[in-house]
Amino acid sequence: MATNRQRTAVFPGAFDPITNGHLDLIRRGRVLFDKLIVAVGRNPEKTELFSAAERVEMIRSLIAGMDNVSVQAYEGLTFDFVSSVGANVILRGIRDSVDLRGELQTANTNLLVGEVETVFLLTRDQHALTSSSLIRQIAELGGCDEERLGRLVPPIVVKKLQEKFAR
Repeated sequence: MATNRQRTAVFPGAFDPITNGHLDLIRRGRVLFDKLIVAVGRNPEKTELFSAAERVEMIRSLIAGMDNVSVQAYEGLTFDFVSSVGANVILRGIRDSVDLRGELQTANTNLLVGEVETVFLLTRDQHALTSSSLIRQIAELGGCDEERLGRLVPPIVVKKLQEKFAR
């Protein structure tokens, strides 16, 4: 049965800050879906470095020119946001077996409670050990320069981290 239904995915995360690994998943995900919404949420278990507005602004500048990608901040449950924007699926990245365990639990919950499917993309090797938490630690401890962080985050993020941790 042929359908003209648009395939819309939501790529949720805190993106605090966004990394090159996140951007790689966005670039790959935009090819798989007609529309990709980068959803900037809040992790209640972590203290935010950047406000939601700052994260949205950084991501908007990085996705400029990606016609089928947009970014929105949201509050609350991810599956509720997915439903509210008319999306069909959640896109998530898997870095390692530790990620897989947690992501499977979340995906199953989103399916059972929110009736939303999850699609996983494996992270490329060069991004497998990168996390936003690690980036924040490096920056906070004085490693906030282009040479050190430039392999892990885009230049705009290095600049924003330098502004946050100006000594």
